[in-house]
Amino acid sequence: MTGVRVLVGTRKGAFVLTSDAKRKKWEVAGPHFAGWEVYHLKGSPMNPDRIYASQTSGWFGQVVQRSDDGGATWDTVGNDFTYDGVPGEHQWYDGSLRPWAFTRVWHLEPSLHDAETVYAGVEDAALFKSTDGGAQWTELSGLRQHDTGPQWQPGAGGMCLHTVLEHPTDADKLYVAISAAGAFRTSDGGTTWQPINKGLRSGEIPDQDSEVGHCVHRIDMHPSNPDVLYMQTHWDVMRSKDGGDTWHEVSGNLPSDFGFPISVHSHEPETVFVVPIKSDSEHFPPEGKLRVYRSRSGGDDWEALTNGLPQKDCYVNVLRDAMAVDTLDECGVYFGTTGGQVYASPDSGDSWAPIVRDLPAVLSVEVQTLR
Repeated sequence: MTGVRVLVGTRKGAFVLTSDAKRKKWEVAGPHFAGWEVYHLKGSPMNPDRIYASQTSGWFGQVVQRSDDGGATWDTVGNDFTYDGVPGEHQWYDGSLRPWAFTRVWHLEPSLHDAETVYAGVEDAALFKSTDGGAQWTELSGLRQHDTGPQWQPGAGGMCLHTVLEHPTDADKLYVAISAAGAFRTSDGGTTWQPINKGLRSGEIPDQDSEVGHCVHRIDMHPSNPDVLYMQTHWDVMRSKDGGDTWHEVSGNLPSDFGFPISVHSHEPETVFVVPIKSDSEHFPPEGKLRVYRSRSGGDDWEALTNGLPQKDCYVNVLRDAMAVDTLDECGVYFGTTGGQVYASPDSGDSWAPIVRDLPAVLSVEVQTLR
């Protein structure tokens, strides 16, 4: 049966939502790991029944869970995230240096190229890799030990590596994003890394041409054109046409250039979705109107998508990992809010309806297309 499976991480557990290709009626399973923060769930593109989840608690620490039956049952896998090599230090808010300390897993990225390989982006910012389905983890320490590492500092949510993008045809090429350090690229499987932040502008940084220190919120790409990257930063929507070597602002006519998620349409490489938020101090939609904005021109101009979304008295936020698309013939778009709603559009954003309401605050949304 063709359909979709939506994986939702929340402040109080994980939920698995399923529907057929019409995406009108939904079954809701959960909460899994009830009472725990689930920062991220994501399924393997090579084995849809393989799903990973990051379960975390201030009391009990970090646990990575894995399901091999589409989320029906779960097993704890490896949870030894030990920083490799020389410990080193990173910068703190006040400019002082502090030792690196593992806190939690923010993002899990199963490989496009190998069913047993999965990456984990963690706080304090580092990248780990497993080649045995999460049983054992090894730090790709060339990133954390980059020459710029001592200049990295926490964003408001912590110093997290929250985005991992794998090149669709070259398994050795990865992109990551760190708040607040910036974006980085490797072409040798994670041995060496290059900051790719030229053109980013951050008002909090005295040196606007600084190699690092930029608060990147999210990056996405279309697999048919992986040299074109789209980025939501702390203040701007950006586009790169050269694999991150240079960036140019494409915020255009958006009502606010602040936001967290950004997603690219599954069939249209120049169609991009964002959710503007009023400001970094007021994390709710401008004018209390929840609007997804779509650009069909790679960010050159934007249109508000409002059909089915609340257009008054709405004061929710949409976090960086809380938007995703499916790959059905008419692309579906999904996002979750801190108010506990998960919205779905089966027609590329033209119309919206809530799949479910009144969940705990949504931290992440990922989608699997089942064929």
